[in-house]
Amino acid sequence: MAATSSLQADGDKGKSSEASSKWLNAVSDPMTNIHTFPACMALADLHGDGEYELVVGDLGPDGRQPRLKVLKGTVLRESPLPALPAAAVTFLMESHEPQTPAVAIASGPCVYMYKNLKPYFKFSLPPLPVNPLEQDVWNQAKEDQIDPLTLKEMLEGIREKAEVPLSVQSLRFLQVELSEMEAFVNQHKSKSIRRQTVITTMTTLKKNLADEDAVSCLVLGTESKELLVLDPKAFTILAKMSLPSVPVFLEVSGQFEVEFRLAAACRNGSVYMLRRDSKRPKYCIELSAQPVGLVLVHKVLVVGSNQDSLHGFTHKGKKLWTVQMPAAILAMNLLEQHSRGLQAVMAGLANREVRIYQDKALLNIIHTPEAVTSLCFGRFGREDNTLIMTTQGGGLIMKILKRTAVFGEGGGEADPLLSQPVKLNVPRKTRIYVDQTLREREAGTAMHRTFQADLYLLRLRAARAYVQALESSLSPVSVTAQEPLKLHAVLAAEQGTLSSRLIPHGASDKPPEVGPGPQVVTLGRFFPGAWRGTPQEPVHFSNCRQPEGVGLPGAGMGPSRDYTGTRRTGSP
Repeated sequence: MAATSSLQADGDKGKSSEASSKWLNAVSDPMTNIHTFPACMALADLHGDGEYELVVGDLGPDGRQPRLKVLKGTVLRESPLPALPAAAVTFLMESHEPQTPAVAIASGPCVYMYKNLKPYFKFSLPPLPVNPLEQDVWNQAKEDQIDPLTLKEMLEGIREKAEVPLSVQSLRFLQVELSEMEAFVNQHKSKSIRRQTVITTMTTLKKNLADEDAVSCLVLGTESKELLVLDPKAFTILAKMSLPSVPVFLEVSGQFEVEFRLAAACRNGSVYMLRRDSKRPKYCIELSAQPVGLVLVHKVLVVGSNQDSLHGFTHKGKKLWTVQMPAAILAMNLLEQHSRGLQAVMAGLANREVRIYQDKALLNIIHTPEAVTSLCFGRFGREDNTLIMTTQGGGLIMKILKRTAVFGEGGGEADPLLSQPVKLNVPRKTRIYVDQTLREREAGTAMHRTFQADLYLLRLRAARAYVQALESSLSPVSVTAQEPLKLHAVLAAEQGTLSSRLIPHGASDKPPEVGPGPQVVTLGRFFPGAWRGTPQEPVHFSNCRQPEGVGLPGAGMGPSRDYTGTRRTGSP
């Protein structure tokens, strides 16, 4: 009975958590065997039938069996790829009907185009210039003027000193064993040397319209520290831009023929911003750690770093905010809900959480059975808001956002924003503020001079008061730091008022006079050095009298104040 009740309690708890969640569980299959990252996932209507499909550039379980996988509903189709994919995107090549997007897979030095899931075109990066010294050395080896060992020594010297890197052929030759050198030279000495770069990242850029179904260009980042913009029809290079380092993440906004902005996160730990007709970066963001993700949310660049933090920047490099994550960031992507105009960033963490942030506000936390390595949000099938995740073990998780779900700040279980600086609610500028600003602008010099004159006068008066206190031996400097000043009430019988004065701790004062006539009595204690003599003994003053007719409370011939203090023996 106890076991049954515990199972029922667990079931009720799971139902309640699912009911309170903003997501519906659609698919959770740990055996799908998909190994990829966010740049290799895309959603598109590949056949124009209204059914959106998932396109995945799969690396394979061991990184040796790359494949192109397309998931439509529950049907998974596969086709082999010649090399490991670096990115996968879908884009429209033509504007006429029927508008069916093409699939572009960046793999090695080539971009493979697919239309209707059939090979359509292959674009290869242009070769790079070869080192002339390397070409001359291989020509000598071709004519049998040098032996393989000498060829290796000469290539090693060129690699250490030359500015132009060696070709792949030379680098492979430097890695072979001594027994295989001669066979390698005989096999490759007749081939022409080519230095080829590879693609590191890829994205799309609208060509001349901002519509969702507009024609897009391909933007490629290469290992040779360059950015290339390709024409979607002829696949020619429309623009070429240089970077100080190798780009690994790209984000673009705008249109190529109108105006566009491009952000590239590079391996040197910096993010560079480029604009139209700029051959080199216009702005640079220097990060304190290596970037692990880059997402453009409205006009804010959200950068994830390997220091477990998210940073928000403007396009000019101004830092807006920072959010610390509880674990390492494994994947990042954009969540865009068109029906509510919401854009947020999703971050898959190593602690098996997916966190959703709008700026620095935590909107939602999703717990997964395994750590998530890739994220994709959009329309899948006929559902507009579908979240697709792949895990480290190759599993596939799909969740559908409820139509009644509304994201609000603080929707997660933990909110790390309490330690973040809060933006002040600055009131609107009033007419008085504007008039004061104009007056300060017109009479700024005179106001500054008046302020300086008053400041100097204040300093002069303070210095004079200090010198006067020193000359009158009032000892205005405090003896102890705990009691810098003492407040004493003084009864001035001559004027009939009760006044107070500040006496620094350690200062000396005269003892009250005892006897008839006008008296001044200090309430408190006498300080060391007030009377002459060394030993101290308590002293009590009573019968301190005041003159008749003064009008003070309690005035008369009888005792009006008692005083208890210390006096030094041997006083006169």
